[in-house]
Amino acid sequence: MEFVATQIAGFWGSFIGLASDPITYVYLIASVFLGIVFGALPGLTATLAVTILTGFFGNKFPLEHSLIALIGAYVGAIYGGSYPSILLNIPGTAASAATAMDGYPLTKQGRGGEALGITTTASFLGTLFGTLCLLIFVWVLLAVSKNIASPEKALLALFGILLSGTLMSQDLVIKGWIAGLIGLAMAMVGLDPILSESRYTFGWSYLLSGFQVVPVLMGAFAIPQIMDGLRATVMVAQVPQLGRIVPKFREVLRRMPAITRSGAIGTGVGALPGVGEDVAGWVSYGVGKASSKESKLFGKGSIDGLISAEAANNAAIGGALIPLLVLGIPGSPPAAALLGALKINNVIPGPTIDPALILHVVAILVLASLTMFIMGLFTARIFITILRIPQTVFLPVVMVLTTIGSFSVGGGINDLFLMIAVGLVAYTMNVMQYPIAPLVIGVILGGLFDETFRRSLLISDGDMSVFVSRPGAAILLALNVLLILSQIPAVKNGFRRLTGKKEPVA
Repeated sequence: MEFVATQIAGFWGSFIGLASDPITYVYLIASVFLGIVFGALPGLTATLAVTILTGFFGNKFPLEHSLIALIGAYVGAIYGGSYPSILLNIPGTAASAATAMDGYPLTKQGRGGEALGITTTASFLGTLFGTLCLLIFVWVLLAVSKNIASPEKALLALFGILLSGTLMSQDLVIKGWIAGLIGLAMAMVGLDPILSESRYTFGWSYLLSGFQVVPVLMGAFAIPQIMDGLRATVMVAQVPQLGRIVPKFREVLRRMPAITRSGAIGTGVGALPGVGEDVAGWVSYGVGKASSKESKLFGKGSIDGLISAEAANNAAIGGALIPLLVLGIPGSPPAAALLGALKINNVIPGPTIDPALILHVVAILVLASLTMFIMGLFTARIFITILRIPQTVFLPVVMVLTTIGSFSVGGGINDLFLMIAVGLVAYTMNVMQYPIAPLVIGVILGGLFDETFRRSLLISDGDMSVFVSRPGAAILLALNVLLILSQIPAVKNGFRRLTGKKEPVA
């Protein structure tokens, strides 16, 4: 009980400190607004919003202010994707794809305002649910992580890369693994973290410090989005008229079981390394359809379906920050961009992280969700107007912001060259249907894997049994092996025969 009281007092102190500082509201309002705009405009993403702000803030502002801006944009963008999903049947972000299943049918029934109101409320409550889980479970994992040594860290980093590649591949899983391994190879460039010898720099002094995080983030996430958006022909949106947006309290209260269930699913899925809010939305939507009394209405204009998607993808934000803060492994692509910002500020997530920083993040999440809720209910028509802006007008501005952000972190022209090179590679990978997020996660986690894997071998004098002699390492090794085996067709077919399941018809 004493520990709980201490954490509540610490959170309350952080919350009051932030709430009583006028500059907090400046950052919150601006960043949440920007995030909603990025989420609402098709072609822009939450990852892009967080990445651009990472480039702008970098290490030039106090970490507390940077976190307000980045988390505010993160929360706003995940929610903002619901606007075009509901009103136009065009998902603003991947996280809002499941929202369109019932949001747009509701709009066609003349209930667009009602759909936006219940979505805003479900997003707000889902974010709070994920934040509460973050506050509870992060301490449990921190206690466990203090017993994690180099072998466990290496295998956990590898598992994060492989799991991200597995779950984010559009067709062949091997493509996701290749993308992750490319990122892992990129992380090997620069000075050896143990022997301090240069590797794969080819005499170029710029590469001695390895591939810089921000240019890689900008190139991987921003350049392909901008190029795709400029190539696409998108008509100016014809947004329908809306009625009442503010939901009725009785309606919200009646839907609380669905919101709670979806929040739990979203948090759990969000905590999986590299998975993301879009997977959380679809998983929750499927569970909601299976358990709802109005399952026949799913896909035709179900409020329960809308809640299932939106509460989950927003709860996934808190879930994604759990492995990020405890293990340094991002739970989603936007969380990967947030990890880049922490590293720029010399903050290393893990067992040694400052507990005050975790409480600060929780307080920011609560304030950001409140800001998003108020904006969503009372300024929705402003964001609906923004939907009428063509991509060809907005994307060049984003390109300029991306270039400035990439240049401002290191201040060198080489950062721009790196951004463009990574961007062209990422665009080519997109065309070939290779997922980009595993590559970025590979770059970020590759350094951790490289150092801890080799340190494990140094300590054990080259004995590979160090990865099976420790119980935690043996479990993680088994998970990596099972994950790989589960994607081999022969193993899949053998498992189906054992369980009596028929092969799916192509």
